[in-house]
Amino acid sequence: MRVKPLFIIISTLSLYLAVVLLSPTGPVVPSNSSDSPNSAKSEIWSVKRIVEWRPCNWWLQSHSTPLPSKSNGYIRVDCYGGLNQMRRDFCDGVGIARLLNATLVLPKFEVAAYWNESSGFADVFDVDYFINKMNGFVKVVKELPPEISSKEPYRVDCSKRKGRFDYTESVLPSLLKYHYISITPAMSQRRDRYPKYAKAALCQACYSALRLTKSLEKKANKLLEAIPKPFLSLHLRFEPDMVAYSKCQYSGLSSTSMKAIQAARGDDRIPWTGEAAKIWRNRGKCPLTPNETAFILQALSIPTSTNIYLAAGDGLMEMEGLTSIYTNVVTKSVVLSSEDFETMHGNTKAALDYHVSINSDSYVATYFGNMDKMVAAMRAFKGLYKTLILSRRAFAKLTSEGLEGKPLMEALWKAHKDDFIMGRGSALSDCFCEFKF
Repeated sequence: MRVKPLFIIISTLSLYLAVVLLSPTGPVVPSNSSDSPNSAKSEIWSVKRIVEWRPCNWWLQSHSTPLPSKSNGYIRVDCYGGLNQMRRDFCDGVGIARLLNATLVLPKFEVAAYWNESSGFADVFDVDYFINKMNGFVKVVKELPPEISSKEPYRVDCSKRKGRFDYTESVLPSLLKYHYISITPAMSQRRDRYPKYAKAALCQACYSALRLTKSLEKKANKLLEAIPKPFLSLHLRFEPDMVAYSKCQYSGLSSTSMKAIQAARGDDRIPWTGEAAKIWRNRGKCPLTPNETAFILQALSIPTSTNIYLAAGDGLMEMEGLTSIYTNVVTKSVVLSSEDFETMHGNTKAALDYHVSINSDSYVATYFGNMDKMVAAMRAFKGLYKTLILSRRAFAKLTSEGLEGKPLMEALWKAHKDDFIMGRGSALSDCFCEFKF
């Protein structure tokens, strides 16, 4: 009589062990875990941040420092490169003009065949709006007085100067001597030496005073309205010249892409090889491919059904690596009429991407370049915090350690979650102050 219960117990244990041992093995991921890259609740934007960046009070309250009654002369800022590089340089120039107590002349946007560009400042930005918004920060004029307008400005090129370069020491003497100078701002500046009123002028110019012309804004809003909502704006950089400039090697690319990269390299941009190439890649110097970008977006649990606006220039390579996974991708060339699109130059196209990106539901960039810095900061200014810069360094380091598949996804999730929580890369510290919850 006592054997039967024992038999039942042994039989039950045997059945349990059989079920466990014969079950498929694999990592157990709790369905409700906020850290799970496969959980419906784990989209990166659902993570609670503990740090945000907001406009500093000293900028917003800067009118307490009145402009001097007499100007030291006139400054024109000469800007080169793409739109966002020129915008960055111009903003710096506004701060310099206020620092040196100069009157600001409308900037010169250099015509650049490389950027397929011929539009000037007034073709992109609303001049009257800019002058009005800068009132009290720095004096701005559309035209020079007759005694100066016939002269070319004395050129002061600061673009290559780095380190302890100081505008008051190096540029002010030329301004006082010639009364009308043109400058190209230094790549590396000592803004820590700027008084708050000069910093405030720079911030006001960058984030409050630069508005698109009415005609361009109309096109930008038309584009914005046509994009399916909600949507993510993705700034993807994988053009031949970008890859060539990076000096990185890639395997598995199409022959068409390889030929385009080789042509862009020429004789000067020889790619790194061997151990040097590994070190370079692990430092985060290599652009993410569209396929790598799609993999990281999946790791961040951004649904493959997400509407994506591709904020990018012409010539992107290997796009099927993204569009085969994220199928709802739209571009401005598809949404806009062919007439509107074909009449645009590089600056006006870039302006549309910028406008859409600062108004998108979320923004992701694969490279922290001039546009990304401007967009991220402007989104912080507008209180839009679904902004993330994908980490090329984390991707390279983790893949070099042999991670792949789900373990790689989980590691990428953690790396980007930590960045998002701390608000890293979300704004420019010159104009924004850290706000902790």
